[in-house]
Amino acid sequence: MTNKEKLDGMKDQVTGKVQETAGKVTGDKETEAKGNAKGMMGKSKEKLAEAKDKVAEKTNEVIDNVKEKMDK
Repeated sequence: MTNKEKLDGMKDQVTGKVQETAGKVTGDKETEAKGNAKGMMGKSKEKLAEAKDKVAEKTNEVIDNVKEKMDK
């Protein structure tokens, strides 16, 4: 996962939590819901970045295995 993707996801989670808490404190259900949604979006960004990393890792393993077999 790139640092930018990781930081974007973390930033959204923190921003969402702050917004959600502000909504709870002020009794503003809309702000609370928006904050909750932003936090979930941040988690989704992180999970997507992790999945991309796993796919890239597996792809590289397959390529390496094919190269090894071709070299023999």
